[in-house]
Amino acid sequence: MSKASMRLHGCCIFFALGSLVWGYNIGIISAVLVHPGFINQLNHPDAAHKGVITAIYYLGTWTSYVFLSRVASDYLGRRYAALLGTFIVCVGSALQAGASGGGAYAMVIAGRIIAGVGVAIVSTGVPLYQSEIAPARQRGRFVVMNHIGMVGGLAAGFWVGYAMTFWDTPHGDAVGWRAALSVQFVPAVLFMLGLPFLPETPRWLVEHGQLARARASLDYFRQGLAHATPDATQHEFDEICADVAASRASGLDGTSLFREPSLRRRLWRAALLQFMAQMCGATAMKYYLPTLFKALGLGTRLSLLAGGIESTLKIGCTVLEMLIIDRVGRRITLTVGAAVMSVALLINGALPLAYPDNTNRAADYTCIVFIFVYSLGYSMGFGPAAWVYGSEIFPTSLRARGLNLSASGGAIGSIVVAQVWPVGIANLGSRIYFFFMAINIVCVPIIWYLYPETKHLALEDMDALFGAVAMGHDHGHDHDHEHDHDRRGLGVGNGVGIGAASPSPEPPAEQIAVRADRDDAAKLVHADEES
Repeated sequence: MSKASMRLHGCCIFFALGSLVWGYNIGIISAVLVHPGFINQLNHPDAAHKGVITAIYYLGTWTSYVFLSRVASDYLGRRYAALLGTFIVCVGSALQAGASGGGAYAMVIAGRIIAGVGVAIVSTGVPLYQSEIAPARQRGRFVVMNHIGMVGGLAAGFWVGYAMTFWDTPHGDAVGWRAALSVQFVPAVLFMLGLPFLPETPRWLVEHGQLARARASLDYFRQGLAHATPDATQHEFDEICADVAASRASGLDGTSLFREPSLRRRLWRAALLQFMAQMCGATAMKYYLPTLFKALGLGTRLSLLAGGIESTLKIGCTVLEMLIIDRVGRRITLTVGAAVMSVALLINGALPLAYPDNTNRAADYTCIVFIFVYSLGYSMGFGPAAWVYGSEIFPTSLRARGLNLSASGGAIGSIVVAQVWPVGIANLGSRIYFFFMAINIVCVPIIWYLYPETKHLALEDMDALFGAVAMGHDHGHDHDHEHDHDRRGLGVGNGVGIGAASPSPEPPAEQIAVRADRDDAAKLVHADEES
């Protein structure tokens, strides 16, 4: 690996430290909810109150996605937005860790809302940074590092929770869960201290008129890469500048995401994808995993151990996804992942009905195995790919706003699942799995037929898939075709991505694949226009 490649990987890995804080927030609350000291402190909350603790977090994320996160990313930059978000997470976590007395429940609720606000800023700032510094052909790989950080934090939360079960003294019961919530301050502080020393993304710097810094940033991330010749880097820089200039000339603003047909196509797809990524059952698996394992006959300690193993398995699955997503594409990983999850949910719904009350240990162990299979499907599908897709399809000037609005769809899905799951389990038992199985089955044709493939396309080249953004008041098709023709003449939109001074030949198989993806996209665009 060259020094330039090490720099690129190093920056993306370091940014994933922010995602680790995000994941730890999710993983540790699962352990805290079953900790005896926490339960006693909150006067033994019932399933409905626990559901509120889980769901209220996503009220904070939704609010931030819609009103705050985009503003932070656009005005502070991707780095300092992530720093601000991490600081807010720390404030919320400190409030939860300090909950005591008669107002303990209210303090936990307030802390969860505040932490959710911060996590929303981090969870969009990190993939934005990674997508904007990555070469087009490796963008999926680098953005998947965001999810690796998240599942790494998720696993860390479960393992810390498991470790706390051995501190079973009266003092451990009183402060163990507080200590577990406080562990996240270590990576959070390291992340905040290191962020000012990383370069800002070239695209954000161009957007804010800092061309010299933008070129220096691009050189930092490209010099020494195998195909990044001086001419190629200059060509990429020119394309970034041209894309930003075109966005400004078009008069795009936040309402354009709803008014402009090309942008509207992108927004509803990205938002629906995030919504499906949570409605597939992932929120329940993340927050109620120890409870699910306990229902299958495992004790509290063993349930947390199994949760730690399951979350650690997700890291390996996500690393595998990182290696294949730019080869097989986003659409295949998403559909295969949904199919795998639907099978796992079918097994977990059917076996407890056939063998109720843990009367068959083999059936219980089979359900546990298929919870792990579910994690495999999620970590190689919706988990990382939803963020990859949403971070790459919007134009530079609207990328932060578009990603945040689409991520709010995921927050809505999480609120629904967090409220439905505990009530559904209490009243329907394992039949609730069939509901989420059906959602996964429906997701497969939706993704396959409505989501064009984006692999190998440069960020500035998404018009080839979703239609050109109209300039000024000219919304005619002739203009769109002329604009696409001009871009192809520059070597943009040929599936190679920005990174060559002139179009370079693709292998025949890739030519066929990219051409087929574009034909599918053209049909989708035409269908949208007719509707």
